[in-house]
Amino acid sequence: MIPGDGIGPEVITQAVKVLQALGGVELHHLPWGADHYLATGETVPAGGYDLLRSFDAILIGALGDPRVADNRHARDILLGTRFELDLYVNYRPVRLLDARLCPLKDRTPADVDFVVLRENTEGLYVGIGGRFKAGTSDEIAVQEEINTYKGVHRIVRHAFEVARTRTRRAVCMADKSNAMQEGHALWQRVFREVSAEYPDVSARHLYIDALAMMLVQDPRQFDVIVTNNLFGDIITDIGGALQGGLGMAASANLHPGRASMFEPVHGSAPPLAGRDEANPIGAILSAALMLDTLGRRDDAERINRAVESAVLARDVTRDVGGKLGTKAAGDAIHRRLT
Repeated sequence: MIPGDGIGPEVITQAVKVLQALGGVELHHLPWGADHYLATGETVPAGGYDLLRSFDAILIGALGDPRVADNRHARDILLGTRFELDLYVNYRPVRLLDARLCPLKDRTPADVDFVVLRENTEGLYVGIGGRFKAGTSDEIAVQEEINTYKGVHRIVRHAFEVARTRTRRAVCMADKSNAMQEGHALWQRVFREVSAEYPDVSARHLYIDALAMMLVQDPRQFDVIVTNNLFGDIITDIGGALQGGLGMAASANLHPGRASMFEPVHGSAPPLAGRDEANPIGAILSAALMLDTLGRRDDAERINRAVESAVLARDVTRDVGGKLGTKAAGDAIHRRLT
């Protein structure tokens, strides 16, 4: 458990409360975050990634602090863990729990129920590139996008496997191969190869700009979306808006069969820290994803039902139409489990 910065400790406290109500989880607290970095000068201590590998799962609150201008601690903890533990699947479910939360007119929970699978270890986020003559009028900046057959193949295959567990069994792959004709030609090739092995799953391709438009026009048409690191990062924020805001959004960073990392989609929101205003649902639903991944599906579903009941009763924070603070909102979900 890495509570992190800003509102991270507050929302993780509520997720822990829910986990403890169900029992069977041994929690270890790691103090990594901005305070730890400012006090010690270290982002992740020596042997830190090996330590993370020794756990069954990692639960994170949020990272990012204005006192660390370049947020290097957040980069090393979040991106570093994704790369070092090879957490190649970023899994983000988008599910609307109450029609009143959707910004689209006349949409119901049946219209917003899909998952986004984002490649999590390649693309533009690998940090390959540099700046020449930085700070001058002649500055040149290069940021390389990396796509490998191995990386693309395993995330696309995982998308089809996930689709087989869902009722509609449909995968949409999004790229920009009409403009990015080298790297994204690889995505096209792999998608054709893998989809041929899954005749029971409907396969569809969209350019990322068309997908973004269609998510707003008619999200009901989507079941499983798979895309690269950058595009997945962007469209899951659209997904978060569709389900009522980023405070409702959970995520998992997975390598099936290995220690994986779970975190709410929202950031650390420093202005809200300590004010008892942050929505804990994203963190609580991330804990449910963790239990599901660890084989405790019944307990995960108990959490999901408790959250949905609290949302429908408006026993939630102000950002989603309630009147409760962070702690009281967590208590409302906890009561529904005991």
